[in-house]
Amino acid sequence: MQALSTLNITAKKEALIEKKEKLKGLSDIRRFFYTNKEPIYFISATNFNLLGADEWVKGLRFINYIDCFDKQHPNVFTPKEEVPHEEFQSIEDINNYLLEHKEVVDYIRGRGKHGKALFLMFDEKTEALAKTLGLEVCFPSAAMRTSLDNKVNTNRIAAKAGVPCVPNVLSKVNSYAHLCEVSHHLGKDLVVQTPFGDSGHTTFFISSETDWQKYADEITAEEEVKIMKRINCRGSAIEACVTRHGTIVAPLMTELVGFTEMTPYKGGWCGNEIYAGAFNTTIRKQARTYTEMFGEQLRKEGYKGYFELDFLIDQDTKELYLGELNPRITGASSITNHAVFALSDMPLFLFHLLEWMDQPYELNVKAINARWAKKVNVDSWGQLIIKHTDKTVDKITKAPRTGIYTMHEDGSISFSRMDTHRRAVESENEAFFLRISDVNNYRYEGADLGILVTRGRLMTNKFKLNERAQQWIAAIRNEFEAMPLDTVASTPMPMEIGGFKML
Repeated sequence: MQALSTLNITAKKEALIEKKEKLKGLSDIRRFFYTNKEPIYFISATNFNLLGADEWVKGLRFINYIDCFDKQHPNVFTPKEEVPHEEFQSIEDINNYLLEHKEVVDYIRGRGKHGKALFLMFDEKTEALAKTLGLEVCFPSAAMRTSLDNKVNTNRIAAKAGVPCVPNVLSKVNSYAHLCEVSHHLGKDLVVQTPFGDSGHTTFFISSETDWQKYADEITAEEEVKIMKRINCRGSAIEACVTRHGTIVAPLMTELVGFTEMTPYKGGWCGNEIYAGAFNTTIRKQARTYTEMFGEQLRKEGYKGYFELDFLIDQDTKELYLGELNPRITGASSITNHAVFALSDMPLFLFHLLEWMDQPYELNVKAINARWAKKVNVDSWGQLIIKHTDKTVDKITKAPRTGIYTMHEDGSISFSRMDTHRRAVESENEAFFLRISDVNNYRYEGADLGILVTRGRLMTNKFKLNERAQQWIAAIRNEFEAMPLDTVASTPMPMEIGGFKML
């Protein structure tokens, strides 16, 4: 009876949707969002991933744990009082804390009985808490996303889609001898990935038994890992959205990985560039084709909405391989959603949200993909994710404000003006900085200090950090001051957000 009741409710809902006037094309869809009346929330540690989305969607608000804007952002809500909680181990923990916080509950209920919720990461508890507050989670289920986020499962989906991966083997590994046995055809230089986690923490480069000993406990604890041949590769990223009318694909971006100026992790992501000339026509076309193929397979798996693929370009053979899947909004989403191609049509994020808005629409996906593939529709932007890289712990006594900064001829910077996102950056001598770590926070190895976004390139043609990027990184670091722990009063260290991917 319960199943029959659910079917009846679904049928009635679909009938009501069909009665609505169908949106025909981008102008109708943009108007639909500009006049939206339903409360929509992006709930996360910060609003970085959907920075500026509130300017496209009426009624969208950010509910965040970290107040990056010193209460100057009109659409960011951050609870004033810190209530007792267990130490955060993940972004899911942060979101669940927010959804149970009385100030957040009162804020959501004060805006209506129903609404939509978006998250960077969430779990089954998040889904239950959202439901209690009358919020519909605008993503496929946590169970599905967890399954797809598994790097081993990603490999199998790619095989079904016909998208090539770096030569690899999937296996349980018990010892170094066992690793060599199962991967003998891949050579002695290997890359081992565990199923889940940030690439900076869970990707291991192994060329000897000495390397193996560093990571043995983490690798042997897994039921199955991905073992790849190590290639001389360049990283890239591409975001897309599975819709009922097909997969919309954004342009290919470069990835900044492992730069010691910004991250202590050898394989750690630390930024992106979007630049029309970064890749040749063949690579860009191939990446788009593979992304559409992968998106179609995701649709067959029951997935819809936003996703991101990392591609690896073998510099020796020029082959393009799938690296990994992120079935969600990502750290690159801010770059994707504010480039010229997105602003001239509409951000990729809106196509995702539309799939959950109970609204019929028509769309020519092929025409959009054709426009977004043109180099003329890609302007040049870059972002740097700056972490504390020293093996030290100290307490921040001074931190730069969020906003627009100007760089001077001597490489120094000064605060220019307050703004809420990067579109206010007028030239390559300006940058938008989003502060993550604030005064009285503790700095520790891997802690996110902030994100810097600017126009123009941040890397050379050989994909090394250029001088301007290095100047910006050094200048932002100089804006922070801190006291060593031995000079800080002997009070208990507050709970910190760390040890997991925040962005």
